[in-house]
Amino acid sequence: MDKIYIAGLDEIPTRLSLRDDDELNLTVVVPPGYSGDIKLRLDIMRPDAKVDIAGLYLCPHSERVNVKTDVRHICGGSHSTQLFKGIVGGRAKVNFDGMIYVEKDAQKTEAYMENHTILLSKGASINTSPQLEIYADDVKCSHGASTGYLNEDEQFYMRSRGISEADAKRLQIISFISPVLSRLPEGTKNYVLAKLW
Repeated sequence: MDKIYIAGLDEIPTRLSLRDDDELNLTVVVPPGYSGDIKLRLDIMRPDAKVDIAGLYLCPHSERVNVKTDVRHICGGSHSTQLFKGIVGGRAKVNFDGMIYVEKDAQKTEAYMENHTILLSKGASINTSPQLEIYADDVKCSHGASTGYLNEDEQFYMRSRGISEADAKRLQIISFISPVLSRLPEGTKNYVLAKLW
């Protein structure tokens, strides 16, 4: 089952339960200009279920965005991934609070979470807090986060080949967010690309 939500256009569910389906692919996009909370709790109630969550936040101005995910493995053998990527500029502020929770009886769980952000200005900020809460002892779980700026060496390389500075930055941004962009249908992808500055 594939689900795509765009903040400000779609009503994003705050709680989901995976009981009847074996697989869920969920993508959330926060477009420029949106400020608010994105809260998602997902309970995996089916053994051997697979959940793939991706998110994209584009905050170039003074947006205030709080992203909170809570993926709970209730049954064993289930698998989940979370990948959130963001571009934050201007004086925008983003908080990412991600949780992987594994019940005591949810042995053989595999769960992974990543949050990566590029800052476009000194006034922009990201506070990222990926967390694990694990009560089973036979699991594979990990989390990671990174924050940085656009690579100036890459920009220099592109500019030395006739690409303008603005286009070079845009290409870097598209490359960075492409793992999430590739999940979107063509119309939604074009909508997101049109919003890039």
